[in-house]
Amino acid sequence: MTEEMSPAERFAASRRRAAENATALGQFRQMYDFGLDPFQIEACKALEAGSGVLVAAPTGSGKTIVGEFAVHLALGEGRKCFYTTPIKALSNQKYGDLAKRYGADKVGLLTGDNSVNGDAPVIVMTTEVLRNMLYAGSPALDGLGYVVMDEVHYLSDRFRGAVWEEVIIHLPQSVTLVSLSATVSNAEEFGDWLDTVRGDTQVIVSEHRPVPLWQHVLAGRRMYDLFEEKAGATDNKGRREVNADLERLARTENQRSYHPRAKRGREADRERERRARSRTWTPSRAEVIDRLDSEGLLPAITFIFSRAGCEAAVQQCLYAGLRLNNEEGRARVRALVEERTRAIPDEDLHVLGYFEWLEGLERGIAAHHAGMLPTFKEVVEELFVQGLVKAVFATETLALGINMPARSVVLEKLVKWNGETHADITPGEYTQLTGRAGRRGIDIEGHAVVLWQRGFDPGLVAGLAGTRTYPLRSSFKPSYNMAVNLVGQFGRHRSRELLETSFAQFQADRSVVGISKQVQRNEEGLDGYQESMNCHLGDFGEYMRLRRELKDREAELSRQGAMQRRAAASDALEKLKPGDIIHVPAGKYAGLALVLEVGVPAGRSGGNFRGEDYHDGPRPLVLTAERQVKRLAQLDFPVPVEALDRMRIPKSFNPRSPQSRRDLASAMRTKAGTAGWAEPRHHRRQRAAAADDTEIARLRAAIRSHPCHGCEDREDHARWAERYHRLRRDTKQLERRIEGRTNTIARTFDRVCAVLTELDYLQGDKVTPEGRRLARLYGELDLLASECLRDGVWDGLGPAELAACASALVFESRQSDDAVAPKLPTGNAKAALGEMVRIWGRLDSLEEDHGINQTEGVGQREPDLGFALPAYRWASGHGLDVVLSDADMPAGDFVRWCKQLIDVLGQIGNAAPENSPVRRNSRKAVDGLLRGVVAYSSVG
Repeated sequence: MTEEMSPAERFAASRRRAAENATALGQFRQMYDFGLDPFQIEACKALEAGSGVLVAAPTGSGKTIVGEFAVHLALGEGRKCFYTTPIKALSNQKYGDLAKRYGADKVGLLTGDNSVNGDAPVIVMTTEVLRNMLYAGSPALDGLGYVVMDEVHYLSDRFRGAVWEEVIIHLPQSVTLVSLSATVSNAEEFGDWLDTVRGDTQVIVSEHRPVPLWQHVLAGRRMYDLFEEKAGATDNKGRREVNADLERLARTENQRSYHPRAKRGREADRERERRARSRTWTPSRAEVIDRLDSEGLLPAITFIFSRAGCEAAVQQCLYAGLRLNNEEGRARVRALVEERTRAIPDEDLHVLGYFEWLEGLERGIAAHHAGMLPTFKEVVEELFVQGLVKAVFATETLALGINMPARSVVLEKLVKWNGETHADITPGEYTQLTGRAGRRGIDIEGHAVVLWQRGFDPGLVAGLAGTRTYPLRSSFKPSYNMAVNLVGQFGRHRSRELLETSFAQFQADRSVVGISKQVQRNEEGLDGYQESMNCHLGDFGEYMRLRRELKDREAELSRQGAMQRRAAASDALEKLKPGDIIHVPAGKYAGLALVLEVGVPAGRSGGNFRGEDYHDGPRPLVLTAERQVKRLAQLDFPVPVEALDRMRIPKSFNPRSPQSRRDLASAMRTKAGTAGWAEPRHHRRQRAAAADDTEIARLRAAIRSHPCHGCEDREDHARWAERYHRLRRDTKQLERRIEGRTNTIARTFDRVCAVLTELDYLQGDKVTPEGRRLARLYGELDLLASECLRDGVWDGLGPAELAACASALVFESRQSDDAVAPKLPTGNAKAALGEMVRIWGRLDSLEEDHGINQTEGVGQREPDLGFALPAYRWASGHGLDVVLSDADMPAGDFVRWCKQLIDVLGQIGNAAPENSPVRRNSRKAVDGLLRGVVAYSSVG
């Protein structure tokens, strides 16, 4: 037992508590009914001391407490706090949390297409909104004291990540930055950059999960632990030891899967499958949920990397008769759903699949993905948090910040489509997904369950679960809008300097430091090699140069000779005819052979052979003396071949008949023995080209006459000289890498400015009136939109037609390689869309002239016309059922694209000249789009 404190000690402790309670942190802690973790206290103390902070901690660990403390500090100091998030759904959620805690009068929401209490001291917004405010010099920035950047690791996103860096670079130095990130492996590097551009920044990293996570594999009827349970069980590399039972099962099952039995045929395959299923199988989705329910592991989120897969999973559970709610729960679900969807017209409910969705919710089962109507997604989230939905089938977008923790997380597969190919998920993605398991304050432990699949590798899963390598990589690239805004505020020179402070350049420069040190070490080595190769008789470097020139010349002549021999052999093969008897000079089938087919493909012209089988030249089909019919290759003919004789191939010859092959081969051998040419003819080797080459003769003479040629240590010097040459070549390659990485962002900025200058958006450090218009247009196709305004492409369009054209600036079809041309509105809209594509072609050529490459994330992609007709019809007042059938997309996608279209129409309206038809019609188009499901879909 600890001794009781003395009166003096009790008094000192009381004084300390009183002092702590008097601090902002002490007052803040009293607002919560739970204690703060050490990393939260450390970060909050740094904030109160005036430092910026970077907090990197696992999902669900409570990072946002630090952001909420920044809100508390701002309100206490009478200053503003902006709380930024990467997605509107997260903004809506955070707005609700803060409004509940501090009052709706003190909290606002800005998400591009919605504004709620925009003058409040605390505003939740998407990061793009803050970027736009910074460039516009918005008066809302006055009095700003703190900016919280939630999910700051989003700056790795190759499409939107640059926005985070723009905000961090351009925020006034008086603003304290609070950066909240998932656990990343280079938090210190990111913190060093923040320290450079923002001043004093404390890096707080926590690897501790407040709720322990257990890893499992569900195989058939049995749930296996992924790792050995005994404490301290690690392999020789310090990694946690994989469950031996699971490894044994994997070996056994994989051997059974890949070593077929003697039985053959379809019936044998079915029998094998039946037997395999009796041992170990991949459980169905309904079986998984039923098993988790019986083990007390619900609520659960099952991640399926497919929207259609999520919807199918709900239907499979419904067909299986799963019911996870009692009657009281069903009634509560129906009441909440009817309340939240009251504004949706009855005629739209059927189109939206409302009744099927409601049936799943009443049973406690739902899908969650980007294709759902935002209102439906929000209802699912609310019911899940209340415990009325217990099984959610979701795509990975749910893992990005939305507060939906579960007791268990299930991963069906460890492979997902990344937009280009099916790829294994990364350790970072695995950590992000499984981080949802374990509800703080509710669960003692969380559970991550991976389903057994054929060819399952426990070591691979263990590697994903045990690795914490999730590096933050910058995706920053200058855009046209960024360039005109920067030049307008700072001029070209200062803008270049600002871009050099980006995290992208910081990382590039850091990599250059390591390469530069290697170059220095190489140069020291070169000095040593130079000394070792010195010869007292003369310049050994010059002597080695002659030897290398001789070697290179001989190699070149050898290559030329080989090419000539291959060409001669190919020409000889082309002259063969069916029935020719030849002697195959080399290869596995060397010897006598009868040509059955010449092997020159149809359509050959000018020595070009089409088709994969003929890319190396003719491939004759022959019958060998050993009765084999084989297709030969160019490698079998290193020297030209000519017909020794001819014989007739019977029309009845069947190459698949052993008897036919035997008879014809026997006739060929008989003819060869009679004629006396059964043995191969030896080709006389041609005189080597090097023997008659004057350059080689000159170099040999120069080498023999060089003073160093007579040195006793010549070959020893030569070895050192060869090492010198190799190291010098490697050093030059490193120097080229340094040159390519240094000032990369600034060089791209210069190319962007060159395009803008040629198009008269910039004149030196001056931004032209056209450039000021471009500064108000944000997005991937900012320059195309500006050119369309300048050329008056949209002047004669009505509101719905303008909406159709503007949709091409934002829409990107999920199947970019879809060969089916989209349906387009007729009349003026169709003509204007065609003109937009022509303008893009002109810009694309101009970018190519200036070395701007779209694959590097810079430049204008081709406008996508796939949403033009749905946008036109919706803006024209057509019903939801008609529009969705045209769009061929889920309601959620339709709403999302409409909201992005509304945003870009607002930009076009602001950028268009006063009193112009485009300005008026853009506002009318927004009114036409902002109705029905688009208007009531969500707060943000």
